[in-house]
Amino acid sequence: MSENAEESVGWREIIVPGYRAPLIAACLGVWLHAADGLLVSTMTPAIVADIGGLALVPWTFALYEMGTIVVGAAGGLLSMRYGIRLPMALAGALFTLGCAVSALATTMEVLLLGRVFQGLGGGGLMAFSFVLAAVRFPPRLVPRVMAAISTIWGVSAFTGPLIGGIFVEFAHWRGGFWFFALQALVLAAWIFLQKDEGDAPREEGAEHFPIRRLAWLCAGVLLVAYAGIDVAPLGTTIFVLLGIACLALFVWLDSRHDESRLLPPGPISFFNPVGAAIVMIMCYAAATTAVTIYVPLLITSLHGVSVLVAGYVIALESIAWTVAALLVSGQPPQRDRMFILTGMAIITAGVAGLIYAVPEGPVWLVAVFAAMIGFGFGTAWTFVLRLATGIAPKEETRRVSSALPTVHRLGFALGAAFVGIVANASGIDDPERLKVAAGTIFIASLPLALIGLLAAIRFIGARS
Repeated sequence: MSENAEESVGWREIIVPGYRAPLIAACLGVWLHAADGLLVSTMTPAIVADIGGLALVPWTFALYEMGTIVVGAAGGLLSMRYGIRLPMALAGALFTLGCAVSALATTMEVLLLGRVFQGLGGGGLMAFSFVLAAVRFPPRLVPRVMAAISTIWGVSAFTGPLIGGIFVEFAHWRGGFWFFALQALVLAAWIFLQKDEGDAPREEGAEHFPIRRLAWLCAGVLLVAYAGIDVAPLGTTIFVLLGIACLALFVWLDSRHDESRLLPPGPISFFNPVGAAIVMIMCYAAATTAVTIYVPLLITSLHGVSVLVAGYVIALESIAWTVAALLVSGQPPQRDRMFILTGMAIITAGVAGLIYAVPEGPVWLVAVFAAMIGFGFGTAWTFVLRLATGIAPKEETRRVSSALPTVHRLGFALGAAFVGIVANASGIDDPERLKVAAGTIFIASLPLALIGLLAAIRFIGARS
């Protein structure tokens, strides 16, 4: 009887007055973060044609990711010290400022400054959205909230490029930034005016803000990002190792603090269930980065499809993620482990399938395996947050909920550098070796997925 009650959780329960405001804030925060990258990708050719700076284009994404990761890592601590309302409103204001600076930029260097502020704001909006899901909703409703967030993420796969294309074709690329600045400003003001219901910050003395630790994290992300921009086997390897060293130092320094820790204890460990969850997320993010970075390039070059078709192939990953999240969102907690392991196994199979499909085709088969990856994420991700926060001590709930999306982005950054090394070493610039490079990229990605699968097994083996 109890299980049937859990299974009957419906969408209406998350839109009642007590939950409506945090749900709207979480969904709009994720929307601004998710749609931004696709918007800028679409507008980049017009931006370069107008203000120049082609050599600096990769940094428009690298700096955004840096801001996202750094503020995302601090999200749990900030919410514990100040509550969610004020930090999330400030994140929206930073995003607004970044969009305004980008819209007014006359050089690429100024636009990069805007991207830093957008990354800081976007990372905060995303992190606080996950914290809202974890602390403002009871566990039985979290999958529905995560499904709503996943739906917004999937919608952004279509509307982000569409909005960017409309402004480029019928107005001006600057209008795209102004459009998102207006949305962020309205969201920030609305959040600021909300009541702090059940979200009062702690009364304890304020701890020192972890500037030194965040500096090491920032340095690590920058080094890894730089390694993926100008790929050369020796130089990229050196920068990746330096970046990993900085990140390891950040983790070590963070573990030596108590109240001001940004990450839960043992954040990268197979022996700690929450640490295993973090390893799982990082590995699967890194293993699937090649899909976004290289699949459009490879299938247009090897199989002669248009850029539009290639874009739809990538969009299928987001669509499948959304569909899966909607299908499984009403499941009870007893099935969390089953869906997490099933989803991760599907992702692993998708990565393995791309080893053959990308170099050999046909394109529809590439689309199937890309969709499998998205479907796997949608199947598992809905329950990862609930299980991880359920296993973690109560005082670590906010840290865990903030850390999960942050390490997901960190996995993308590390994965981009890794597959960049592989692609360059296998001759992706040589048309004669392009097919070999296509297979090699995904062969190299498969071990990361297998490590993630082992971490998933360790994660679901824990008991709350």
